[in-house]
Amino acid sequence: MTSLNISLPEVLKEFVEKQVRQGGYSTPSEYVRELIRTDQKRKTRDRLEALLQEGLESGPATEMTDEDWTDIRREGRARLKKRTGSSKSR
Repeated sequence: MTSLNISLPEVLKEFVEKQVRQGGYSTPSEYVRELIRTDQKRKTRDRLEALLQEGLESGPATEMTDEDWTDIRREGRARLKKRTGSSKSR
């Protein structure tokens, strides 16, 4: 684990310390980590909602064909190959 030092005004420092005492956190670091995790989850959820909305607004649904599935598999294998540097394909 690495360290990250932050500076807070006294009022925010007192707030964090109060949250640690009242919220069942063992340290201010634990409290801040939880805040960051919560923000990460929120941003992931917001991105998923935006993608779902984009899909809903992209036009009427169409049935997937065998060709569509083949193209999806091909693209997935290409991405995996690029990411791993592997020359294997199935």
